[in-house]
Parts: sequence; structure tokens; C-alpha cells
Amino acid sequence: QQLPGVKVLVLTTYDGDEWLFDALRAGACGYLLKDSDGDAIVAAIRGAVADEVHLDPHVAGKVLREFNRALEESSAAPARSAPSSGAGEPLYETLSERELAVLQELAQGRSNQEIAATLFLAEGTVKNYVSTIMAKLHANDRTQAAVYALKRGLAKLE
Repeated sequence: QQLPGVKVLVLTTYDGDEWLFDALRAGACGYLLKDSDGDAIVAAIRGAVADEVHLDPHVAGKVLREFNRALEESSAAPARSAPSSGAGEPLYETLSERELAVLQELAQGRSNQEIAATLFLAEGTVKNYVSTIMAKLHANDRTQAAVYALKRGLAKLE
């Protein structure tokens, strides 16, 4: 987190929750187990350069379970109003239809490449949309944008 331009991809034998979540909290852009095949490791390295997150399928389930647990906890908390654009409208109302479609795909954990294929867009166009979405929602990263969408019912986990 102190060097935002540096990408950290963890390749380890440890799949325990503490190791995983400590690495992600510290800013790791991926977490792979050493038994991952070479193609997965190469894809994760390339993905890290493209600001994509890569998780070993074994640990991805843990991340989703923790995310759902946190989402349930926050749902039980008293409701807060959605941040607004300053004009009185919630931030998500400033999103175009296409930006909303990209946000819904992003909330599913899809990479820019996957979103591009699904929505028939160029990958660079998706990257631009993601940047615009993050700016409009005041999100620091893709995860914050995804959580925003899920909390407000703009997207649902498939």
C-alpha cells in the first residue's frame, strides 16, 4: 500500500484464511497456491500488470464466503443513505446504461477481458468505463465499486 505502482502477486503453499486475508489487506493483487499450473501463473502475472485480480480457485471460495458474511453483517446494520453527487441524486444515478452494465459484470468478479467479451466491447473501452465508474462512485478500486453495486442492489452475485 505504500508503493501503489508495485504489483504483488502471492505464490505460496499457505491457504489459511489469516495468510490470505492479510495478503489481500496489504494490497496483493493475486493469491495463487504453488500447485497452480504454469499457464495460471503466467495469466496471473499478465493480469496483475493489467490491474486484474487473480485468486486460486481454492481460495476464491473463501474470499466469496467472507465477502457474503461481511455483506450480511452490513445489511443487519442500520440503513444509511446512499452517497449523493451533490445534486441530491445517489451516485449510481449518474451512471450511463453502459456503465451500469460494466459495473454489474465487474461485481461478478470478471476481468476487463471477460467484460469486454460479454458486452462486445474492446478491452481498452472497458478499462475506460471502469475508470469512469470508479470516479463517479468515489471508489478507490474495483472491489469498492463492486461492493457498492452489491449493497445497493445494482448487481447480484451469480
